[in-house]
Amino acid sequence: MLKLFRSRIALAAAFLVSTTLMAPAQAAKTTKPATTKPAATAPASTSLLDINTATADQLKAFSGIGDAYSARIIAGRPYTAKNQLLSRGILPAATYNKIKDQIIASKPKK
Repeated sequence: MLKLFRSRIALAAAFLVSTTLMAPAQAAKTTKPATTKPAATAPASTSLLDINTATADQLKAFSGIGDAYSARIIAGRPYTAKNQLLSRGILPAATYNKIKDQIIASKPKK
């Protein structure tokens, strides 16, 4: 009798372990792959805009940049680093943080 009881316990334990290990594998098979959607804040193009050569209209296309800030950016050229928009006081930190991932400052040609 004891032998029969032990075999049932061993069988139940084996069943529990196998279902616990198989559950993530089954869930992975049944889940649908995530669809990728473009980010709403991503720029229209993947290329970065050079603040040393950009036109006023290109600069104004950024969120938070209007006529005044685009004129200040152009007047402060050339830039050796994009963070000079902050260090020179051209843009406030909040506006710079909105566009910093979308701009570059290439070295001016001699």
